[in-house]
Amino acid sequence: MTTPADLTATQLVAAYRAGELSPVEATQDVLDRIDQIGGQVRAFCLVDADRALEAAKAAEQRWQQRLPQGLVDGVPVSIKDVYLTQGWPTLRGSRLVSPDQEWPFDGPSITRLREHGAVLLGKTTTSELAWKCVTDSPLSGVTVNPWDTSRTPGGSSGGGAVAVALGMGPLAMGTDGGGDVRIPASFTATVTIKPTYGRVPHWPASPLGSLASAAPMARTVADTALLLDVISGFDARDWAALPPPTRSLSSALGNGVLGLRIAVSPTLGYVDVDPDVADAVQRAAEVFRDLGAHVELADPGFADCVQDFHILWFTAVAKTVERLTSHEREVMEPALREVVTQGERWSALDYLTATATRMAMGATMGTFHEQQVVVLMK
Repeated sequence: MTTPADLTATQLVAAYRAGELSPVEATQDVLDRIDQIGGQVRAFCLVDADRALEAAKAAEQRWQQRLPQGLVDGVPVSIKDVYLTQGWPTLRGSRLVSPDQEWPFDGPSITRLREHGAVLLGKTTTSELAWKCVTDSPLSGVTVNPWDTSRTPGGSSGGGAVAVALGMGPLAMGTDGGGDVRIPASFTATVTIKPTYGRVPHWPASPLGSLASAAPMARTVADTALLLDVISGFDARDWAALPPPTRSLSSALGNGVLGLRIAVSPTLGYVDVDPDVADAVQRAAEVFRDLGAHVELADPGFADCVQDFHILWFTAVAKTVERLTSHEREVMEPALREVVTQGERWSALDYLTATATRMAMGATMGTFHEQQVVVLMK
C-alpha cells in the first residue's frame, strides 16, 4: 500500500497544489517511517520531529492560502551531517566534535532549502570526517544497505541514500569528493549527480577544495533535478560560486537523447571490470541507442591517476585534523589515522604535481567532450 512517505517530491508538490494531501500528513508519515525502520539501517544520527512538524504546519498554511514559498514547500528533506545547520550539531561522524556549543549558521544549501519552504527532518550519517566510501563511524556505528543489510550502502553519503531509498524523506543533501554520492546511488538504486564545482555554493570551504561538491540525492531523476534547481545559485560566502543558472534543469528533462553523442568506455582503457558490470554497461548503452542516441566505443585517453587522487585526498584529511593533539587523534578510527599520517608525509611539491596531473586530465576530458557529450562507463 502506497503512503505519503512513498511519494516523490514532485508528486508531493502536485498533491499539495491539488489539495489532496497536507505537508503535515506527509511529514508525519515520513517521521513514522523513520521510527519504524530508521534504527535498523542507521540512516540518521539526528531527527528533529518537533521542528519538522512545525515547519510542515507553516507550509500547510501557505498551501491553503495558495501561496507556496518555493519549489519544495512542505517537502521533507534530510541533511548529511557535514553541513552547518542552525540549531543542530554538525559532528561529521566524529567523537572529536562537541555537540555542546552554539550552532548559529546555515550553509548555503540549507539557506536555499529554507527559502523554498523545505521541511528539514534531521541529519544523516556519514563516515568519520566523510573520508571513505562506506558509511560507518565511531559516532554512529554502521549504516547498512536498504536492500541487503549484510552489505554497505557505500559512502560517505550513505545515510542520505538509505533515507531516500526507504521513503524516509524523498530528498537528501549529500557531498561528493571522490564518489561520495555516486557510490551510494549505485549501491542503493537511487539517483544523484555530482554538480560542476561552484554550481552549488558551499561554506565553510572544504579542505578538498574543488574536488568536493554539494550534491542532491533522490529516488528519481526529476526529483534530483528539482533539488539541484533549489540549491543552485550564487552565494557570496563561496569564492568559487557560479552565477545563477539561466534555466532550470527540470525544464530540460523532456528533451530526450535523440542525436546525443555518447561514448561507451567499459574500462577507461586501463581498469579491470567484472563481467557482470561490463554487461550492465553494455545493456545501458543499447537502451540509449534504441532511444536514438549515437553510441560508440571510445576511451577518453588518460592513465590511472589514483595515486595523484590519494595525494590530494589524504593531504586534505591531514589538513582537517592538523590542530588535534596526539591524544585526540587516538580517538579517531585507526584507518583514518593512517590516512592522516600518509597525508602528512607528502610535500607541497607532491601536492602541486598531483594538481598538475588533475589539470592535464581535465584538459583531456574537455577535448574529448567536444566530440562526445556523454561518457557511459562502469
